[in-house]
Amino acid sequence: MIKNIFKTDDIAKLKATIADNNFFVLTCHAGPDGDALGSTLGLAGYLKALGKEALVVVPDAYPDFLAWMPGSQEVLRYDKYRDKAELMIAAADVVVAMDYNALSRVDDMGVAIGKSKAVKVMIDHHLQPDGFCDLTFSFPQLSSTCEVVFRLIYAMDGYEVMDKGVCECLYAGMMTDTGCFSYGPCTQEVYLIISLMMQKEINKDRIYNKVFNNYSEGRLRLMGYVLYEKMKVYPDHHAALITLTREEMNRFNFVKGDTEGLVNIPLQMKGIHFSVFLREDTEKDLIRVSLRSQGTFPCNKFAGRYFNGGGHLNASGGQYDGSLDEAVALFEKGLEEFLKS
Repeated sequence: MIKNIFKTDDIAKLKATIADNNFFVLTCHAGPDGDALGSTLGLAGYLKALGKEALVVVPDAYPDFLAWMPGSQEVLRYDKYRDKAELMIAAADVVVAMDYNALSRVDDMGVAIGKSKAVKVMIDHHLQPDGFCDLTFSFPQLSSTCEVVFRLIYAMDGYEVMDKGVCECLYAGMMTDTGCFSYGPCTQEVYLIISLMMQKEINKDRIYNKVFNNYSEGRLRLMGYVLYEKMKVYPDHHAALITLTREEMNRFNFVKGDTEGLVNIPLQMKGIHFSVFLREDTEKDLIRVSLRSQGTFPCNKFAGRYFNGGGHLNASGGQYDGSLDEAVALFEKGLEEFLKS
């Protein structure tokens, strides 16, 4: 049995919201990753099995290695079809905010969501959720938003309705958000959830291959370049830094998702407990920041203090409005300050 972590009243409200409405628009954060796309597609599949109309609307492109997910062909991109996306958001009975805790994380799409008169539901696992939703399920102690979705469906007695496709999406999100279950809060119940998904005949090895053994030649050559030319190690601080410019990414025919996971690689080195990846955004004049750590080093505090970000203890993100050189200087300043404290 999966322990019910939800308030009885909240589950009753969610069940009533689903029963009383027909058109659901499910949204996720900009730059959708496995957890964002998996949770939206997984919940959409469940709602469709209940006879509801469910549409996934994302702010921008998701990585090619996630295009296998059931239902991904029907995803509507806000950046390409803005007018249609805004029409759908305005027409929705319910808008679900998934894998994000603030409207700022969906870029321009946040304006349309904020104006919508639909019932708004948040399903997320990030800290400090904004209060823009009528019903909020926020559980930072869980591994992923996909885990929250599975638990919600299970708590609503919906396990029998879940099919293989729903479980494939949710498993992929849990797998990618935990580094193949190597970090984050992977409790005993995470593996119990996986066993329940396998009863739906998902093939976990096939999902792994579709996500991690499906890269382009450019991605592999970029990885080699990063490790040889762009990784700087700070042994006294047990830290490492990777940087990439737009020009460097374009040199390797960069596509969305090619830098996914690069920040984790330095943690494979003996003695390295903190890894940061700084890259120039391909569309906006800012620096994207990814942070990972092992043990008790607080990525989220580092991200919040220096890079306008936050997240979890061992996995966080942020951004910097300035040049790459300035961001590097700020990172190195932060290392010195954290070493002293």
